Amino acid sequence: MGKRVFKNITIFGTGMMGSGIAQIFAMKQCFNVTIFSRRGIASGVLEKIKSNLNVLMENKICTEDEIERALEKITVVDDMETAAKDADFIIECVPEDMEIKQNLFKDLDQICRPDTIFATNTSVMSITEIASKTTNKARVIGTHFWNPPYLIPLVEVVKTEDTSDDVVEQTMDLMRFIEKHPIKVNKDVPGFVANRLQHALWREAISIVERGIADAATVDEALKFGPGLRLPILAPIENADMVGLDLTLAIHDYILKYLEDSHEPSPLLKEKVEKGELGFKTGKGFQEWTEEEAKASKKRLSEYLINVLYNK
Repeated sequence: MGKRVFKNITIFGTGMMGSGIAQIFAMKQCFNVTIFSRRGIASGVLEKIKSNLNVLMENKICTEDEIERALEKITVVDDMETAAKDADFIIECVPEDMEIKQNLFKDLDQICRPDTIFATNTSVMSITEIASKTTNKARVIGTHFWNPPYLIPLVEVVKTEDTSDDVVEQTMDLMRFIEKHPIKVNKDVPGFVANRLQHALWREAISIVERGIADAATVDEALKFGPGLRLPILAPIENADMVGLDLTLAIHDYILKYLEDSHEPSPLLKEKVEKGELGFKTGKGFQEWTEEEAKASKKRLSEYLINVLYNK
């Protein structure tokens, strides 16, 4: 089967991820992008996209004309059938609620052509379970974009036992076409690949704070000025091969018994949530944050990613 040409892309979800993913496709100009909003209010989602694009324009990644052309490719509608009936590829970015996702795909199953691909942007949920109410399970696949989606290259393409090989390859090709870096996840497991790695690290980081080994700021410093610097070039598996698997085995034989291996969230994390200490949104989490400090942190991330990806 030859490469399929996708033209009509529909996004369900108008939040940070939905608007960011819509932006990616709109910037390519060869797609018609439809966003479904139950309220049918275009201004909110278009403002989010324009704000993201303005950041890119300020860094000379795109021009004002390109922004205007991208926004012209986006249509916001409040009718599900209008949004979906002509769609070639649908990405759902609705809240992480299993029933909402299941029912959305069940409804779309009745509206869309048989060859329309249904992709879910869930970050951790079972794709198989999300597809359970659909009749045509072969067309359901995971496409986990990372936040911010218009900057982070990674997309985890997650295959279920029911997903057809054609749908996997078509999805991988589409992700490459929009200049993402897709990885194929062969098994539908909670957290897929990257979130399993990320949250194993977070679990140990929180445990170190909880046990008084180091404070929160020191834990972050240890990563930022140590292994975090080399991770983009030297990731764990290659690093193990580099130092030698005999040394890796010796280290693991000694240290693994001392690492956090709880299957429940940290008591310290639970305590902070119960107290309403939620991080940036409340001004206090593991550390205290002013509104200006929170904004500066987000700005640093965007500037760092733009510098790495675009050499700006």
